[in-house]
Amino acid sequence: MLRMTPKWNLITQLNPKSPISEGYRMLRTNIEFSTIKQKLQVIMVTSSKPSEGKSTTCANMAVAFAQTNKKVLLIDADLRKPSQHHLFGTSNRNGLTTALFNQKGLQDVVQHTITDNLFIIHAGPTPPNPSELLSSEPMLELIEEARRKYDVVIIDTPPILSVTDAQIVATKCDGVVLVIDSGQVSKELVLKSKASLEHVKAKLLGVVLNNMNRSQVNSYSYYYDSAADG
Repeated sequence: MLRMTPKWNLITQLNPKSPISEGYRMLRTNIEFSTIKQKLQVIMVTSSKPSEGKSTTCANMAVAFAQTNKKVLLIDADLRKPSQHHLFGTSNRNGLTTALFNQKGLQDVVQHTITDNLFIIHAGPTPPNPSELLSSEPMLELIEEARRKYDVVIIDTPPILSVTDAQIVATKCDGVVLVIDSGQVSKELVLKSKASLEHVKAKLLGVVLNNMNRSQVNSYSYYYDSAADG
């Protein structure tokens, strides 16, 4: 196994008893019980714009699911500005683009993490045509292979309003979690993000409000407070 040094904002791994880690466990539970009719196996995480914390949320969600003894695969499909290799302290030399360009299987690009049951595919080298790669048949085949081999697949994508990549990936997923920086993103942008997901008939599972003022949070609210990174 590779030596890894996860960053401090991978808090569910470094400090699982913290209030923020408990918040991620609440998020995991809310996702699991968000529908009783459809199995939620492949979950996409996105945001309205950059630097809202969607990559940190994505990574901590993956750890939270793995801590329930489920076999989890985290895929960094943000091919333009990947973050997961920074969060997990692993190499981005090979990854999703390697698999899609060379038509390799999961076993050739999956890396272990220090969290039991959690595996990761990094973005890999930046391609000239991210949208075309994500909409390709090899991408669909890779996700279907992941469905067969893992209990939960979590996919990190670029912001929904920046490029079409997130809309493309959303069509291949069972549900989407939208991360919103409560202090920086307007209601109009949030509604536009929601409309973009609805346009491709994606299922919006819910919204994570990032950087909420604790004085605004009551006992029935979910919030997550950390430095946004992706």
